[in-house]
Amino acid sequence: MASSRKYPPAMPDPDFLADVDRSEALVTCHPNDYPPGRVIGWHAHAKEQLVYAAHGVIMVSAQGGQWIVPSTRGIWMPAGVRHSIRCIGEVHMRSVYVRPGATPHLPRECAVVGISPLLRELILAAIAITPGYANQSRDGRVMRLLLDELHALPVLPLHLPQPDEPRLQRICTRLLEAPDDPTTLDDWGQRLGVDAKTIQRLFARETGMTFGQWRQQARLLHGLERLASGEKVVDVALAAGYDSPSAFATMFKRQFGQTPSEFFR
Repeated sequence: MASSRKYPPAMPDPDFLADVDRSEALVTCHPNDYPPGRVIGWHAHAKEQLVYAAHGVIMVSAQGGQWIVPSTRGIWMPAGVRHSIRCIGEVHMRSVYVRPGATPHLPRECAVVGISPLLRELILAAIAITPGYANQSRDGRVMRLLLDELHALPVLPLHLPQPDEPRLQRICTRLLEAPDDPTTLDDWGQRLGVDAKTIQRLFARETGMTFGQWRQQARLLHGLERLASGEKVVDVALAAGYDSPSAFATMFKRQFGQTPSEFFR
């Protein structure tokens, strides 16, 4: 199991951020390795960014929710979006920075994305390329191909939207703290002094999900995080509120298209 050591939030090196933002290159790529539990504090980039988790799992928070990014996946971060990152286990992070306007039709919202074998190899090759490369050189062609591959990023359902409405925040905070909490929608209505139908309408308006869908997503992402830390499926399933490992695996495959063992293979 991954170390549970916690680090205080640390801001990225401001000189590094300034260098990234000042670069005139269409694309640059930088590697960073972090120990388990490292927290990278709230910051933003003037560049578009693809954060690729070559090893380990990261939890990304930004306005609009949380995203869990398993090993070999990535998260697309539009320019100017403030975000923080928590490392689950040892993390080998590879960041691709793209100059705004370098290419059209890139995602305009945060999203966890699949990383194709070709894109993975291009990212690894790009790490060795220093800024200042000529666009028509071999290095420039590698970066151009990398840029082309960004158009084909498949979006994965690993987002948990966070509501602004105070009553929903109370519900969601509880479910994040205790994913196995069995409190029903009617029970929450009585506890908050509001009709259950009103809660459903608020969930739809604030998150685009029903109460049940949000709770299911929270449970699955909680389970995914614990699986990534090396815990057994049976322990994860019960902690997430499922009656059995098979019930958890069935719902996991329905949502993510793969069983837990396939997902981390």
